[in-house]
Amino acid sequence: MKRLRNPVLDGRSRQMIHSRQRPGRGPIHTADIRIQEENMSALVKIMTAALAVIVAVCLLALGALYLRWGGGAYLRDMSTAPLLGETALEVVANLDFPPGNIAVAGSGRVFFTFHPDANPSLRVAELVKGKPVPYPDASYLLKNKDGHYYTTVLSLRVDSRNRLWTLDHGNHGTDRPRLYAFDLATDTLVYEYEFPSGVAGFGSMMNDLQIDPKAEFMYIADTSIVANSPAILVLDIAAKKCRRLLASHPSFMATNHRMRIDDRDIALFGAIPLKINLDSIALDRQGKTLYFGPLTGDTMYRIDTVSLRDATLSADALAARVEKYAAKSHSDGMTTDNAGNLYLGDMERYAIHVIRPGGKLETLVKSPRLRWPDGFSFGPGGWLYVSCSALQHVIFRDEAHVRANAPYQIFRLRAEAPGVPGQ
Repeated sequence: MKRLRNPVLDGRSRQMIHSRQRPGRGPIHTADIRIQEENMSALVKIMTAALAVIVAVCLLALGALYLRWGGGAYLRDMSTAPLLGETALEVVANLDFPPGNIAVAGSGRVFFTFHPDANPSLRVAELVKGKPVPYPDASYLLKNKDGHYYTTVLSLRVDSRNRLWTLDHGNHGTDRPRLYAFDLATDTLVYEYEFPSGVAGFGSMMNDLQIDPKAEFMYIADTSIVANSPAILVLDIAAKKCRRLLASHPSFMATNHRMRIDDRDIALFGAIPLKINLDSIALDRQGKTLYFGPLTGDTMYRIDTVSLRDATLSADALAARVEKYAAKSHSDGMTTDNAGNLYLGDMERYAIHVIRPGGKLETLVKSPRLRWPDGFSFGPGGWLYVSCSALQHVIFRDEAHVRANAPYQIFRLRAEAPGVPGQ
């Protein structure tokens, strides 16, 4: 018996040849599938191309960084036989986080910053019975309605009028770069100055300061890590007028050298060496000469302060006053004593050197405990205080590593001659 064909069923059969049935939904036709596959293929191609562009841009950026900052030789070891033994170092404080700079008043009060690169919760402190206490009080730790707060304070000094000065670079100029002064007799704020953007704008980093003996002028080193345009700032304290001088002068620029500590280069991704511009500055005790140099560099320079204060000098005339003074190691903070000696730290050699009048460098003391001698200040009684920031355990490191390498120290030792407390 011949079986009759069901025209409806037959139509569905033909349809199934060209489609797939989705439960509860309509059929997906072959053409639809083809379009979806083509769209997916196009999307994959676009994403692949975008990823290739991103990778290429990153490689170009890294290449540019390497061309600008990469390479470089190591500085020769300039240290000599230490004049003092390790026992000359007396521990003043053991801290949970790295200190930055230090200032010791004539009364013996010890003030210091916690280094901003370690992201500390406490920024400016006084050492009280061996423990850090917020200075002037905890209200400066947070933004407040009166606008008095700390962001990234690194440098501080005590002047001849018994005022503590704190210099805040405002997170490389993204916040408010500003300066405060506190009367240490009353612990009250007596001076404030906000730097204009034309003097300390985005990318600036006001790293260190020096105050002349009469407390009339201040000299500030702008390291300018981000903008790479280091300069010296001269502030007329009473007039609240600040000038930015000698921007990008060759004596301010990091040289093509690497820093190596504990058999490890201080380098981004282990390949791009950290090279830091103008950092170290110090006045002689008469306030006539400013010594300075890049952190990454082998030469100490100097210039007379009369020239720095002379607003009538052209940029070229002022630049002509810069002199080479002495050979040096990589160095961070430094200071001078009343005999004209210049003290500076050598982070690579765990040492403190002294440059004699005339330029001869000798090693004062060397110890594995001197982890990145960063800040210097004379105190009463001929003591020289030094804060060790151990930045080899901070730069390009995470918080766990920073904590694991505590405690961080402040030391003191007898200098070869007395200096001015707070400086």
